[in-house]
Amino acid sequence: MIRDITIGQYYPVESIIHRLDPRVKIVSTLLFLVSLFVQKSVLGYVLATIFLAAVIHLSKVPLKFIVKGLKPIVVLLMITVLFNLLLNSGGEVLVRFWIFRITEDGLQISIYMAIRLIYLIAGSSIMTFTTTPNGLTDGIEKLLRPLNKIRIPVHEVAMMMSIALRFIPILLEETDKIMKAQIARGADLESGNILQRAKAMIPILVPLFVSAFRRANDLAMAMEARCYCGGEGRTKMKPLVYHQGDRVAYVVIIVYLAAVIGIGRFVPFHLWIF
Repeated sequence: MIRDITIGQYYPVESIIHRLDPRVKIVSTLLFLVSLFVQKSVLGYVLATIFLAAVIHLSKVPLKFIVKGLKPIVVLLMITVLFNLLLNSGGEVLVRFWIFRITEDGLQISIYMAIRLIYLIAGSSIMTFTTTPNGLTDGIEKLLRPLNKIRIPVHEVAMMMSIALRFIPILLEETDKIMKAQIARGADLESGNILQRAKAMIPILVPLFVSAFRRANDLAMAMEARCYCGGEGRTKMKPLVYHQGDRVAYVVIIVYLAAVIGIGRFVPFHLWIF
């Protein structure tokens, strides 16, 4: 399971999506996520599926790599589907057992909530797969620059987010090494009930936290040794500049969002999901 977590990883390949400005990818990802929660009809989700499939194709990131990143959310996905399936009581009753009943509305909502969650993770992953941590830092800092006027340390916030993304794959690799070392010493991490499994994780969490704090301290000392003092007065070797492809990408995402909202407003009521 640890190896299946791909968030924060960069997939190096030459593609149209990789060449886009980081600001375009950040804004486009946010608008795509917004579109998932303003869907009003089946046609809206069909459009979202086509759009996401086109982006994945253009990014040249293998589909199996994206699907691999969805494995860690299977439990969350099942809980979300189960809650929506059993706790929504509107519509015609399809199945009744014990104190629970599955209704038509509950089935529809659970299916579409599952689709939303899957598309949310996949859409966010495309951004991190196609953008380097430095690119994300520069893009976030550039987008949030107006907040400097109200004395919000934008550069420091962007730097912290970049460092957090950099540490995710490092900590996952460290966790995998510690688990293999504990298993080699005879530790049983997979048998027993939930409490026993949680107790078996303690020998893993302690050295993991110690290693994480040690890495954080080493990074802080390295930044101090290089006289890092925040973003004030700093310049960029490669400043972000919009190109023609970036403007086209903005137009495409805006047209997509407008189409989703338009479909939700003008599609006949009998095609709505709720």
